[in-house]
Amino acid sequence: MRHEVQVCLIEELIERLDAGANVDAGGLRRNPTSVYVDPELAAREWSAFFTGHPQMVGLSGDLPEPGSFMTIDDLGVPIIAARADDGSFVAMVNACRHRGARVVNDERGSSHRFTCAFHRWTYATDGALVGVPKRDHFGHVDLDCHGLVRLPAVERYGLLWVHPDPNGTIDVDALLTPELADEFSTWGFDELEYVDRDSYDVACNWKLAMDTFGETYHFPALHQNTINLAFHGNVQGYDTFGRNHRMLLCHRAIDQMRHLPREQWDITVATLPAYWLFPNVQLLPSRDGCFLVRAYPHPTDPGRHTSRITFYRRPGFEDRLELAQRFAAIIRDEDYVMSASQQSTANSGALPEVIFGRNEPALHHYHNTYRAALGMEPLPLIVDEHR
Repeated sequence: MRHEVQVCLIEELIERLDAGANVDAGGLRRNPTSVYVDPELAAREWSAFFTGHPQMVGLSGDLPEPGSFMTIDDLGVPIIAARADDGSFVAMVNACRHRGARVVNDERGSSHRFTCAFHRWTYATDGALVGVPKRDHFGHVDLDCHGLVRLPAVERYGLLWVHPDPNGTIDVDALLTPELADEFSTWGFDELEYVDRDSYDVACNWKLAMDTFGETYHFPALHQNTINLAFHGNVQGYDTFGRNHRMLLCHRAIDQMRHLPREQWDITVATLPAYWLFPNVQLLPSRDGCFLVRAYPHPTDPGRHTSRITFYRRPGFEDRLELAQRFAAIIRDEDYVMSASQQSTANSGALPEVIFGRNEPALHHYHNTYRAALGMEPLPLIVDEHR
């Protein structure tokens, strides 16, 4: 992030801290709890947001060298994302062109050939078919026409996008907007190194997982003895970029940094930026690395989802894996426990709707963005006439 932008955002947060103020959505919105349980809506989301939409699947550091690969099984299509021998980023359907068996079973690794265990048909890192045993017995196969099915794949700003539809398209600048694309170009995401990953199967809708990242109002209560010790609750920075947003969690270190010359101000000391990338990604860069959180719906149960959390570090910083895992465990053991509680209520039908407060603009933005993408009417803003 450019330093002049950092200074403006930090000044805004300091003003809010001093005034006891917060971001203001201008009113309340009421969200029907049916959006967390409706199987027909879940099917529409699956088609519009996942199988029919470009997906951010990782960072460049997931594929550090030619031959690096990772497999993805959250999008209905088995996918291999790989660094080809020429250094390019490629994605392919993880299915042998002979009989459709999976070619790669490991979650990640490195190999300069992908060989199907069924009959040892072999593919290069870019998916080209390079080996068919006993071709004289099998019959003529045109190698050029029987490589792994390629999927659209784009690497930009150190981020990796794949479209699960072979006929899909990816326009990263349109996905991000020019303003956010410019901001991402300054973060150095392409320098980050993969450290580790974790996965949580949670009894809540995937949107409830995103909702947990939508406000800091809950910090003094739910995270009283954890995150609240390091962050100010009830204050945040918030800006939208089309379908995406940037939320700034206000670190208590801002209290000391405000006394430094502005040229020494650092957004990663004063805050933890949290970017939401439509539809299901939370990207949280820090001074020493980054968290990537992705939430995927259960294929048949709207009341379940899988969260995948990946940890990255900047070169030269000591391994902060233990700290990263503790942060992720807080999400699992505090936020997602509460999300499962919310899901239980939604499943019961006991509450027809829930309320998004004036101080929770990200929740307003999440759900009206989802609704707009599905052609639904927006949640109306209810102006508080008593203020």
